[in-house]
Amino acid sequence: MAGLIALTAGGHLLLPFERITTLEGKIASKSEFFEDGEVQRILMQRGIRVHITKMGSREIATTSFDGYDFAFPSGQPAAEIIKTGRRDAYAKGHRPFVSPIVLATYREYAETLREHGLARPRQISGSDRDGPLYYTLDMKGFLELSARGKTWDQIGIGRNRRTTNGNRILAQTSNICDANHAGTYLGLVAFVRNGNTVPTSDAEADRVAGMIKPTLVSQGLPSEQMFKTYEVPEGKGVAPIVVVYEHQYFAYQIRHRQQAGKADPERVLLYPSTQVLTEPEYIALTPKGDRLGELLATDEQLQRRAMELGFRVLDSSGRATSTELYRFLADRGVPAPAPAANDTKATLPSLPLLERMISRVGECPPPTRTPGASS
Repeated sequence: MAGLIALTAGGHLLLPFERITTLEGKIASKSEFFEDGEVQRILMQRGIRVHITKMGSREIATTSFDGYDFAFPSGQPAAEIIKTGRRDAYAKGHRPFVSPIVLATYREYAETLREHGLARPRQISGSDRDGPLYYTLDMKGFLELSARGKTWDQIGIGRNRRTTNGNRILAQTSNICDANHAGTYLGLVAFVRNGNTVPTSDAEADRVAGMIKPTLVSQGLPSEQMFKTYEVPEGKGVAPIVVVYEHQYFAYQIRHRQQAGKADPERVLLYPSTQVLTEPEYIALTPKGDRLGELLATDEQLQRRAMELGFRVLDSSGRATSTELYRFLADRGVPAPAPAANDTKATLPSLPLLERMISRVGECPPPTRTPGASS
């Protein structure tokens, strides 16, 4: 009988008839969720172990699914490619949480933008004795400044601060050809630069892609390194503004509060005045994978942990529970941003046109197989 009865990491007794099922998944930026020790403990209590392969969202959608139980791209474009290509194969979607695209930066850069009328403090709950953690960024003005090729030194980053930076003003992303956040940011930039309208034809998509390409092409970082670069001291000079997901910033501040006794006042968040809410979709590729998808969408412990990792969990009606997340942050001593009532909601182009623009701006190589194919 040795080995038939065991304790999970959380102390849950596994009886002989309870088996641990190992699921294989392809996952993008939400890999930290499954790498979290508490998530692993909860899943083990439910008889599930997850083994993940990390890759960019577009790579997930355009490579083989053989041997995988689920795919978890970070946004709808890649999810739609997968589901469209698997019309004759198993594919069942679940949307457990959402996270807006935001721009993470450092206080001296945010305050320099503020001096130029491009950023304004966003009312927060809790104390802001060290200055606000959150700003609203005038996206139209910011992109116009970037399109003119201005550098941080040229707009006076060092005037009142001991900082110099000769780099061009832009928000840096990972490789546009690989990462969902980069492709989504491209769609946001296209919407704003095109007068808050989306391209509706190949010709218009090509025109807008050509217009925004200089603003987007930079030294792209690997997806998994983007936020890690922001966390280290060197990030301030290498990539002073990076495009990330809101949950990554909240999770960082929660950790910092636990370790240092307060939120990090030097790392701040810019909320674009024109916003995009990304909806990562878990796609079960097998019935075994579907069980995990159901747990992500309904299990209270997993949803609670998702919120502790900074996500806006969806309620039973499919709405993002921002208020609950902000209350959770405040309870842990991390100031929360005020809800945005007047920000514009960006509309992304249709999937074929977005893919066309991504390929043209990023000069992406063709996919290794037909996008979304089942094998």
